[in-house]
Amino acid sequence: WARDGSAVVLFDNWDMWRVPVNGAGKAENLTANGRATKVRYQRRVVIDPRERGIDLSKPLYVSMYGERTKKEGLAVVNVAKPGAKPLLWEDAKYGFARARDAETWVFTRQTVKEFPDYWVTTAAFTAPRRLTQANPQQGEYAWSSGARLVDYVTDKGDSLQGALYLPANYEPGRKYPTVVYIYEKRSQFLHSYSVPNETQAFNPSVYTSRGYAVFQPDIVYKVNDPGMSAVWAVVPAVKAAIATGIVDSANVALHGHSWGGYQTAFLVTQTNIFKSAIAGA
Repeated sequence: WARDGSAVVLFDNWDMWRVPVNGAGKAENLTANGRATKVRYQRRVVIDPRERGIDLSKPLYVSMYGERTKKEGLAVVNVAKPGAKPLLWEDAKYGFARARDAETWVFTRQTVKEFPDYWVTTAAFTAPRRLTQANPQQGEYAWSSGARLVDYVTDKGDSLQGALYLPANYEPGRKYPTVVYIYEKRSQFLHSYSVPNETQAFNPSVYTSRGYAVFQPDIVYKVNDPGMSAVWAVVPAVKAAIATGIVDSANVALHGHSWGGYQTAFLVTQTNIFKSAIAGA
């Protein structure tokens, strides 16, 4: 709610809207172009947790996510002049917080290779200063060489993406054994840092440190056909990953847990593209 009770602020999965109440005017798109540019303005940063309603006379800060690029960042919105102005927009995953009574921001930034340490900066987001070095031991281990997006079209015509994580010490032109992990949509984890963990059901870093590539493709579903929906999405995804020249087509494994475990068990009855499969839980 707006502080004066005149409107509510709503998100439609792409943009942020100011919607008057009691029929007092039309809804106004405050971010302007999220849907058109496939950028999700998805969460407002609450600066003062004691607030009772949003003060629309002050700038609004909202996180950004590129649906197709996987970029993330932060934008500022002036309600008097709709349109989002990016303050930060990069190939990384972010978390933001601002001091209650000062123009000082703290944020985390992570990628497949970069632990989400804390940084501090001013409102201009220039020359940020690192506050933590929380995972120095990473330098002692073989680590993923990075991540790439793979675009593909399903057998039903849906344009989807997958996150392909390169093995440690990746050499261009060389093909690598690959583990495919599935569970609904996974491409949004392109820039997620994975701390090795011996009890987690699946952990990309455990595999990339041992010379495997890891591929996490998206799946979308058709009503009453969950098993075949996985086939229609995953098989074209794997073929697209093989086409990058990174994946060894003779050594591709499939891993799914829970709902992904069911789909793994189903997929191996429909295709021989996988050399081995793991169905968990």
